[in-house]
Amino acid sequence: QVQLVESGGGLVQPGGSLRLSCAASGSIFAIYAMGWYRQAPGKQRELVATITSGGLTNYADSVKGRFTISRDNAKNTVYLQMNSLKPEDTAVYYCNVVPPVRAISWGKGTLVTVSA
Repeated sequence: QVQLVESGGGLVQPGGSLRLSCAASGSIFAIYAMGWYRQAPGKQRELVATITSGGLTNYADSVKGRFTISRDNAKNTVYLQMNSLKPEDTAVYYCNVVPPVRAISWGKGTLVTVSA
């Protein structure tokens, strides 16, 4: 069973940066597009960044120009570099395949808090 483990979250001031990492236990990266999702308090989970198996990327308008997704297939890891963070970026961030499938459970996520 594939397991996804997110890390790298924390408390950061507005305008700051964080780099999130997501490690997968199985060799799924070569097959699937991967994405970073986030869920803010009281809101639905949303997809913010996607990277295909070939390295093509796509971003939600709310993070375009500030976030960068990347992947290392040899390490079964996907990253999210987040710059110019805003309070509205505060959320629990998750990685998963795009689109999500029943066979792959969500991880616990990593909390990002942007506050002065």
